[in-house]
Amino acid sequence: MSTIANIIWIIFGGLLTAIAWCLVGIIFYITIIGIPLGRQCFKMASLTLAPFGKTIVYGGGAPSLIANIFWLILAGLPMAFSYVVLSVVYCISVIGVPVGLQCFKMAKLSLLPFGAKVV
Repeated sequence: MSTIANIIWIIFGGLLTAIAWCLVGIIFYITIIGIPLGRQCFKMASLTLAPFGKTIVYGGGAPSLIANIFWLILAGLPMAFSYVVLSVVYCISVIGVPVGLQCFKMAKLSLLPFGAKVV
């Protein structure tokens, strides 16, 4: 069932969003300072491409905590807020609930991406 859901997801915007995340990641990789941010963009791209059937495992320790605090202040809150708003819009209809739940998963990853693994 997750394969069918992922195919539908890719057709209706998942592919374009993943490509956008990859382009942003490539731009971050141009500078040495931006490489950690670029890695997080590629992580979001992998989850955005096919979110059904994937889980997020958190860990990483103190360096990840410090990086997540900076990320949360600079980029995480607006990104997570937009994913939550999109999730609520999807969850209004019964058909959109699975997509809304995946958007909640992406909101959680966009809040704290450092130290997280998409499995």
